[in-house]
Amino acid sequence: MAFDRAFLDELNARCDILDVVGRYVQLKKSGGRYFGLCPFHNEKTGSFFVKPERQMFHCFGCGIGGGVLTFIMHAEGLTFPDAVRFMADQVGMQAPETQADPREAHRRKRLLSLSTEAARFFHQQLWLPQNAAVAQYFLNRGLSRRTMNRFGLGYAPDSFSALLEAMQEMGYAREELLDAGLASKSERGRIYDRFRNRVMFPIIDVRGQVIAFGGRVMDDSKPKYLNSPETAIFHKSRNLFALNLARKTKSDYFILAEGYMDVIALHQAGFDSAVASLGTALTEEQVRLISRHTGKIVISYDADGAGQAAAQRAIDLLKKTDLQVKVLRIPGAKDPDEFIKEKGADAYRKLIERSESDNAYRLESIAARYDLEEDEERVRFLHEAARTLAGIDNAVEREVYAGRAAKMARVTIEAMEIEVRRALSVRRKKQKTDEKREIRAVISAAQPRDRTLQYQNVRSARAEEGIIRLIFADDSLIDEISSRITPQEFTAQVLQKIFAHALTLHRQGHRVAVASFEGYLEENEMQHLTAVVGGDRVNTAHWQQALGDYINTIESCRMKSGAADSSGEDPLLRMSRIHREKDRLGGM
Repeated sequence: MAFDRAFLDELNARCDILDVVGRYVQLKKSGGRYFGLCPFHNEKTGSFFVKPERQMFHCFGCGIGGGVLTFIMHAEGLTFPDAVRFMADQVGMQAPETQADPREAHRRKRLLSLSTEAARFFHQQLWLPQNAAVAQYFLNRGLSRRTMNRFGLGYAPDSFSALLEAMQEMGYAREELLDAGLASKSERGRIYDRFRNRVMFPIIDVRGQVIAFGGRVMDDSKPKYLNSPETAIFHKSRNLFALNLARKTKSDYFILAEGYMDVIALHQAGFDSAVASLGTALTEEQVRLISRHTGKIVISYDADGAGQAAAQRAIDLLKKTDLQVKVLRIPGAKDPDEFIKEKGADAYRKLIERSESDNAYRLESIAARYDLEEDEERVRFLHEAARTLAGIDNAVEREVYAGRAAKMARVTIEAMEIEVRRALSVRRKKQKTDEKREIRAVISAAQPRDRTLQYQNVRSARAEEGIIRLIFADDSLIDEISSRITPQEFTAQVLQKIFAHALTLHRQGHRVAVASFEGYLEENEMQHLTAVVGGDRVNTAHWQQALGDYINTIESCRMKSGAADSSGEDPLLRMSRIHREKDRLGGM
């Protein structure tokens, strides 16, 4: 265990999983569990639940499960040590460094320091007399020197070693530049500057630390943009450009733009809530990041086909949250930067005020693909519009947009509503079929969800699961249970690992709980543990009878397979001993 067990026990004791998960998921109580829509995959019917008494969560849909720390790892995109530090900070505890931590912490500190120094180097290069044409590039794009300084814009010289040499003089090794994504290695092993002859955009996290860079050419050469690769300090799917600034906005909405220049131009024009994804399509992690800072989002992508297609994909992701989504249409201009240059900030602000809801935008986008003056085209439009409207959960909202679609195609609202009801019926039947299939596949499956944990003997493993459930229901039973069966007698390796660790925890005086296995089990093993123990409440009133049945099943399976007991005891003799123990305990 990387962190001291006593520290983790104290941390978990201070963290109420219902409170922590409730910050991310809207939960409703049902019996002893709280259900909600899983934040880690798209679903319409909640298969995600929290069990407060065991301080655990599990999703029957995607299989993710664990305790508070596992939840935070997924919700915030953190490693286990970082999740520990994150929650420790939340509850006012000081996370101790572990034996492995000092080295890794030092490495991260060096990479962050190196990235900061690289940003300074690029920024200084921008203002050198010989690079005046580069600074003029930004000035010609309408950026002020104040804005350029605020975003730390810079220039990577047209050299294979300018940054390497400058950073080496400061004491950084070539391998560190490789680790930070600032250098690349050729097939022949030559290390050289990754960014050359590009204007540079430092990527800064919410803590104000430089973690990566985006570089853009100033001509038509390819690739137009070059971004830092994934590193120990940079995960592009978990960060947003300019979020460090946007999170301080007083606006009640965020603007989601496509590129660095759009975001910078928007900030300069007074729209300080603009952010952008980092060289890739919007991700679920980025959507969760946005939803933690605002309840409203205005999509302001480029007006070309690619931008509009990206807007459609963004809508699908953003609608998984409770975010209010609007889409801004830019008339007669390619992007926000160009529009603001031509029309000004006030005109752009009016576009925001007139921005459409995501449903209106979808209808307009569908209508643009058809000639609504032609009868056959109108029919095709109405069929597609009905399928889109059937995806709106709110009945009132669905009716409003059905009326709009009817008006666009010049048909009666009654005719449109009939078509929508038909599409809605088809959609609901498909959803029910999919839900039943998913429930059967996940809950009724004899094998673990993750096939790498496959049971060799399903019947024995089910009995072993029962023993695990007894232990987690009441860890005071461990002494008696461990006197009658050992981990080595388990046929399923993952269950054997869980049982053995539970015994270790108990003998060391620690509580056996799901949270006690975080940082010890692999992610797939943790998910399986919560699947095993996360079902209905276990009745321990007749635990001895249940345990006897489980042990009989395990021994029966062992006899059928002809396997010898790990202790060397003959299976028949062991069965006889088990029955004698049952008689001694009163036929339990």
